[in-house]
Amino acid sequence: MNIRKLIENYQPSNAQEEKDRQTILKWIDTFDDVLTRDNEFAHFASSAFIVNKTRDKALMIHHNIFDSWAWTGGHVDGETDFLAVALREATEETGIKNVRPLTGKIDLLNIDPIPGHFKNGQWVSSHVHLSVGYLCEGDDAEILTIQEDENSANKWMDLDEIVSKAKDFHLGSTYVKAITKIKEQKL
Repeated sequence: MNIRKLIENYQPSNAQEEKDRQTILKWIDTFDDVLTRDNEFAHFASSAFIVNKTRDKALMIHHNIFDSWAWTGGHVDGETDFLAVALREATEETGIKNVRPLTGKIDLLNIDPIPGHFKNGQWVSSHVHLSVGYLCEGDDAEILTIQEDENSANKWMDLDEIVSKAKDFHLGSTYVKAITKIKEQKL
């Protein structure tokens, strides 16, 4: 898949997404390693905002490194099928098996600041994620499991409480976009 064309064709929903889209395109044109963590300053990550069938709850994880409730997701590590990465990460981080995309296309686009942190005993310098996100649906009756090296909890949260549980303003604004799209598009 041509990632430049994928990002180029994305239809931004606001000024933030348009500016981030332009910046991501510049990064793609400038660096040949944005698909891997070899680019230690900026690389792609893919995430899923998973809602239940009634669209009143979303599945969130409590992220160990950031000590905050977050959506599921992770580094693309060289893969170009961003949707497959988002779905795989959702399964790995929550145990949920029945998760499906609502649109099949990128629904959210951000450049997310990641503060420096320790992971597996190694220091990871501050960097940014060129973040693509997908709106997905999952079965809230499925049994959830925890991926202990990534998260300490997961649960279905009422959409109204998600933004207040995100410690990071930037992620909170991403969740506002996701929730708004879910409610407006009647997906």
